[in-house]
Amino acid sequence: MKIEIKKDFVPSKIVCVGRNYADHAAELGNEVPKEPLLFLKAPSAVVFDGKEIVKPKYSDQVEHEGELGIVISQTCKDLADGANVKDYILGYTCLNDVTARDLQRKDGQFARAKSFDTFCPIGPHIESELDVADIRVIVRVNGVVKQDGRTSQMVFPVDFLIRYISNMMTLNPGDVIATGTPSGVSKLSSGDVCEVEIEGIGVLTNKVT
Repeated sequence: MKIEIKKDFVPSKIVCVGRNYADHAAELGNEVPKEPLLFLKAPSAVVFDGKEIVKPKYSDQVEHEGELGIVISQTCKDLADGANVKDYILGYTCLNDVTARDLQRKDGQFARAKSFDTFCPIGPHIESELDVADIRVIVRVNGVVKQDGRTSQMVFPVDFLIRYISNMMTLNPGDVIATGTPSGVSKLSSGDVCEVEIEGIGVLTNKVT
């Protein structure tokens, strides 16, 4: 079932999982982490389907990262190993973890590079009934496929991530988990149209300016 993302949607936090696809870790010259690598993206970065991604003047290397997004339905804290997570999932959506890669390398951490306004496109809606164990994640720039992976390639799957994160921090209704990106990230230029398509959900489209 499709759930509309309302225009006042602002999660209390966006929890991102870094290097959750081995091929993406490799393309950036990093090892696969032994446990989930977590970082936060500012809620003010959220924009919706059809809105623009605005390149900041501080970066010369803004890149796309298409990801499966999990939207939390109810307060979730300290879930035990093996606990059923379905009751805590409102649904799934397409997410673009836009990244200023040059600033990420310069800073040695992720906060600034990931959190510029418009750096978290989400949409086009939330899909509440979907088996995400093995679905396709594609990113196209100007119609050309750049990323093409499957959620079955995740190092840490959805259920594990929700339980793990809930033991690090309380997840509130409306919070979003970005589950990581497959290989193929590339630079975005002004005028580009970036599409994140996830099987069973739809296509998130944003123009770069």
